[in-house]
Amino acid sequence: MTRPRASLVSLSDTPWYHVVTRCVRRAYLCGFDRLTGRSFEHRRGWVELRLRQLAGVFAIDVAAYAVMSNHVHLVVRLDAERASQWSDTEVLRRWRCLFRGPVVVERFLSPATRAGMTEAELEVVAGLVAIYRARLADLSWFMRVLNESIARAANREDGVRGRFWEGRFRSQAILDETALLAVMAYVDLNPIRAGIAETPEESAHTGIAARIAALRADGACASGEALVETDEASPAVRVTASSETKATDSASESRSDNLWETALNRLPSAPLLPFGNPA
Repeated sequence: MTRPRASLVSLSDTPWYHVVTRCVRRAYLCGFDRLTGRSFEHRRGWVELRLRQLAGVFAIDVAAYAVMSNHVHLVVRLDAERASQWSDTEVLRRWRCLFRGPVVVERFLSPATRAGMTEAELEVVAGLVAIYRARLADLSWFMRVLNESIARAANREDGVRGRFWEGRFRSQAILDETALLAVMAYVDLNPIRAGIAETPEESAHTGIAARIAALRADGACASGEALVETDEASPAVRVTASSETKATDSASESRSDNLWETALNRLPSAPLLPFGNPA
């Protein structure tokens, strides 16, 4: 029987979760489709970049990930305590990186107009802050923004409507350090088991490859070597579809999607959760 997400994600038990989300019909919508000869490899870069960007907004740390051809594995740590320590202004600023929000929020964030706000307006803002604070430490909201942004860009690129992801993501609680290490190894080695890479450092669009690239970059800087290649931990890609907008999208929908994606693309890429971080 399907269980509600609230019963599957319990921070009182553990902040660590293994998350899996799949493309609709498990089709190769993020890789290379041998049947049609079309390559969707660039979309794996979309997922990786957006994942790292959202980690810098939410109180959710990414410890490991693997973006496969038709599904994505994540190991994340939810940090509600960090979110509770953010000021009201910080909470609103972070939320506005994702959504515009009501006008009352804009007035609150502007020192010129905040002084003239009524007590009722301030109460509305306080209520919104409480809602946004909870959402910024919520796994469902994290996955919602991640999946929705990728689906919109992919559908617009293909000129279609409908689902890109199979359904809601699946999550599994990780209850101790032994399980955490086992799950991270499972996620990191996914491309090797699938036969698309021979070593972890060759596993494109994975957390382990990003960690190795970052270590090599640090070593090169320490030894004074010049860096020529782009660091894989900060992929130079943008989550945008082709410039041709199909007739299936209305002009207003296209403008809305473009504005949202433009705002998301401005977000910096956050580092992966460092090893040794306390649970």
